[in-house]
Amino acid sequence: MPPKRPNFLIFLADDLGFSDIGCYGGEIHTPNIDKLAQQGLRFTDFHATALCSPSRSMILTGTDNHIAGLGSLIEWISAPSGENPKGLKESPAPARGKPGYEGYLNERVVTLPEILRDAGYLTLCSGKWHLGLRKDKSPLARGFERSFALLPGASNHFGWEPQLEEGTDEAPRPFSLTYPLHVQDGEYVAKLPEDWYSSDSYGDILLGYLRDWKEETAKEKEIEGENAAEEGNRPFFAYFPFTAPHWPLQAPQKYLERYRGVYDDGPDALRSKRLGRLKELGLVEEEVEPHPVVAGEVPEWSELSPEHRAKSAKAMEVYASMVECIDANVGKIVDYLEEIGELQNTFVMFLSDNGAEGGAHEAQPAFLGGPMAHLQKYYDNSLENLGNYNSFIWYGPRWAQAATAPSRLYKSFVTEGGIRVPLVAKFPSGYQAPSSSNGITNIFSTIMDIAPTFLEMAGVKHPAPMYRGREVVEMRGKSMVSWLQGRSDSIHKVDFVEGWEMGGRAAVRKGKWKSVYLPSGREGPSAKGRDKWELFDLEKDPGEINDIAEQFPEVLRELLKLWDQYVIETGVVPLNPALGEYISATEDQMPDDGWMEYEYWKKGARENPEKFFVTPKRFDRTGNRVEYADGAMRKVHAE
Repeated sequence: MPPKRPNFLIFLADDLGFSDIGCYGGEIHTPNIDKLAQQGLRFTDFHATALCSPSRSMILTGTDNHIAGLGSLIEWISAPSGENPKGLKESPAPARGKPGYEGYLNERVVTLPEILRDAGYLTLCSGKWHLGLRKDKSPLARGFERSFALLPGASNHFGWEPQLEEGTDEAPRPFSLTYPLHVQDGEYVAKLPEDWYSSDSYGDILLGYLRDWKEETAKEKEIEGENAAEEGNRPFFAYFPFTAPHWPLQAPQKYLERYRGVYDDGPDALRSKRLGRLKELGLVEEEVEPHPVVAGEVPEWSELSPEHRAKSAKAMEVYASMVECIDANVGKIVDYLEEIGELQNTFVMFLSDNGAEGGAHEAQPAFLGGPMAHLQKYYDNSLENLGNYNSFIWYGPRWAQAATAPSRLYKSFVTEGGIRVPLVAKFPSGYQAPSSSNGITNIFSTIMDIAPTFLEMAGVKHPAPMYRGREVVEMRGKSMVSWLQGRSDSIHKVDFVEGWEMGGRAAVRKGKWKSVYLPSGREGPSAKGRDKWELFDLEKDPGEINDIAEQFPEVLRELLKLWDQYVIETGVVPLNPALGEYISATEDQMPDDGWMEYEYWKKGARENPEKFFVTPKRFDRTGNRVEYADGAMRKVHAE
């Protein structure tokens, strides 16, 4: 009798910091995630990308984001030069319309849910998608049989949006990109329920899907009678991508009381406590040197007025409440699976899509005009109202670096603070976690390893090079199965090579050696960017503090050759000459509009979606116009 195939369940937090949850040293109340950690493993060297949708593309395809279509955030691609929300000065124009920068899961990849669905799995999605805005790019179109999904990258967590005054057609960025645009099983959702809160509502929807699956399974058994084979039950792949704790920081009031006053000592005090707890738990070395906090764009805690300190601490209280709410919904789903006897046979993963979000909108010149005026006019950011539906806040770089320490920086940077994320893994029946110290593993792994692991456990082969009449790429990730079964000492080779790039920020790693290139920002060279390739030994210097490029020039030269190979293999478009051959933008790439397939933020767009659909121009790597037709890319000949 063949063994019963495992179920798969992914909980994906949005912008969660490395040390936020309890089992990773945090003071935030997360008993359900902590319980999963007790039953499985915590990873200390697990890596995503520096931003959300690129990481999500890698989870669902097992390949690099520059191949899958999310070489950058589509919101960055369409941003005017000089208005990047993360302070990048590089123009995104050279990447517009290029292969791998479409802003949605492109034709070159087949997705994990598509493959598992074809192999008999029930595929479910509830939460943030951020991998395409049109129905033909929705979860349903990419393999999820049932789905309820937020299509943009962020939204008001209560589903609220201010009613703009007469004569104002659209809000300024970033507010225009945070409308609660959802799709349910391939159809746009006209209105969210009155009692909507993102984490709770997505959790309820996924729970409903699982209850329906259980009922259908019971009916099939009843029809088939005593001869129904247990292994014949249809397994499931459930994907629960939260949009929390991404800004705007908003949370149900019931969670806030627990954290009242907890953060009154400020982010530096929290950072010190978190580091101490990480050491106690064995998640970092006792002698680790943390990277200094880099946050010159905002004042020190000691420089803030009492009013600003109170608001900053309250923002962190709201953030913690959002994380606890995430945990409650993890418990909601896991408890149900345990109740129906399916938890033991389910591979459960809880992880974050990138490092903590350290952006300070108030410090960006582009935010100080229209966006700030919009914020002050339509939202109530008084101390008492912070965290409610009509507030709009973030917590900034100092709190973020309390959560990413000892690593350098945070989300959007390819330093460890931006790409090293927590992963809690509870394995299914038949797979035992390798022996470890206190349920912790220091094995290197990446977010691309999830898909090949699931497929091998399900006994399913990836269909490359062809899927349903079109060419598709192989996965770049590695399966964990050999390691889990004790047939290998690691998931990747000891001298593995991995690369990262986001908006002109780049990194390449081989084993313990990592080289990082951060372009300087508008303020000039700083710890956030020195316009040079730096070199670090992560075994001795996990905080990426001491640049040893001059001491080991031969290592740097080898890594830069590996970087060049990574660019060739994945199709990275260098946004400055330090990253490779720089190809200037063509005239067709210069306009800032027309790169997002659905301009849903415009007046009337959600009432008549098709009228606001756009067909972005596409180019080959050298800038020639191309189009996708009949399963292949073809050049567009000038008339």
